[in-house]
Amino acid sequence: MTLDPQNLLAILGMAIATYATRVAGLALAGRLQLSARAQAAFDAIPPAVLVAVIAPSALATGWAETAAAALAALAATRLPLLGVVAVGVAAVVGFRLFL
Repeated sequence: MTLDPQNLLAILGMAIATYATRVAGLALAGRLQLSARAQAAFDAIPPAVLVAVIAPSALATGWAETAAAALAALAATRLPLLGVVAVGVAAVVGFRLFL
């Protein structure tokens, strides 16, 4: 296998651009003075991304996964993250056995 110089430059350029945007985000985030509302919006980003990743597979794979996701969402209102994960895993295993 040979590596074309143009491909190598493209890969290195993409790597540099990715690294630069991540470092710039970390460097700028500490310098910004955010209002309480903006801080709440930034704090809501990780759960929103998590739901965007999980929801399609939970809703498209079957009833067991959908019911387990609903049960885990209900558990998330009362339990810490590790408890929610345990409930979700146990629920999907149980529902797959019985559904």
